[in-house]
Amino acid sequence: MFSGSKKDLVGIDIGSRAVKVVRLREVKGLWHLQAIGMASLPQEAIVDNAIMDSSAVIDVVKSLHTNLRIGTKNVVTSISGHSVIIRKIQMPIMTEEELENSIVFEAEQYIPFDITEVFLDFHIIGSDVNDPTMMNVFLVAAKKDFVNDHIAIFRECGLTPMVMDIDSLAVQNAFELNYAVDENVVIGLVNMGAGGMNVSVLKDGASIFTRDIQIGGNILNEEIQKQFGLGSADAERAKLGQEIPGIEQQAIEEVLLSATEMLAQEVQRSLDFFTATAADDKIQHLYITGGIAQLPQIRHALENRLGIDVEIIDPFRQIVVNEKDFEIEYLKSIGPMFAVAVGLAMRRVGDKND
Repeated sequence: MFSGSKKDLVGIDIGSRAVKVVRLREVKGLWHLQAIGMASLPQEAIVDNAIMDSSAVIDVVKSLHTNLRIGTKNVVTSISGHSVIIRKIQMPIMTEEELENSIVFEAEQYIPFDITEVFLDFHIIGSDVNDPTMMNVFLVAAKKDFVNDHIAIFRECGLTPMVMDIDSLAVQNAFELNYAVDENVVIGLVNMGAGGMNVSVLKDGASIFTRDIQIGGNILNEEIQKQFGLGSADAERAKLGQEIPGIEQQAIEEVLLSATEMLAQEVQRSLDFFTATAADDKIQHLYITGGIAQLPQIRHALENRLGIDVEIIDPFRQIVVNEKDFEIEYLKSIGPMFAVAVGLAMRRVGDKND
């Protein structure tokens, strides 16, 4: 959404439950992993994507950056949630400069916020297949106070935010690096975070649909807590399949099954909306990422509802990793939690998404 002038950046993803940091370096067309780290956030430090406890978030970000010994202070981060609006709109064919001059007027028709209270950006998708005189554009608006809260976190840490991205676009970056998809194949991407989910649809390497869903993996923990009267720590252990004294595993499985069905239903609704508004495009494959993507119940629920194959994204699949510096098996185990951070770490000032 905005950018500075430095090229050496580190990706920092501030999620609802943890902060993830990735630093990559591009050498002769290949990306090399330089640093990676993750640290948990206190409960309710982030609520509905909004920063509620800035001091706690600052402490975690600063500690991670220091412990990983990352030289650069220039960072790229991302946002999502109800303070961010993404709309696909149609406009007459024009240059990027002409669009820059007219975007504010166009945005007023689509953005439910006061136009003076948002940062605006856009991305030209391309000409419309049904009308060559028109082009499709992604319009992005983010509330200024929401963006400024995130910027303030990094500045308090002594860091400089150079690029502000959108979570769903960062996941798309990571996916396109690691997976080759045939032309005309329509695929879905779902980033399943703790506090919410981002749904995107890609065709020919371009995003043609995106939507944020305001429920996520936290619902699993909440249902377990509610059904069994557990605290947050025990609910997390139960979700991950660990034994909880006095509670049968089968009972926990039933609660998880019900909660994952709710999440799968929300994803299905978003994809059904895309199908209803798209001409002949049908999603042929779904890729998922995020912490809860690793739960087998999630994948099975989505496959049963959608009737298509569902695959977990490996964001390190095509990244060069030095086995002397990083444990390969550990990277595989944490991979689904790092798609956003990897996509951010690939960003450079002045690249295609600015």
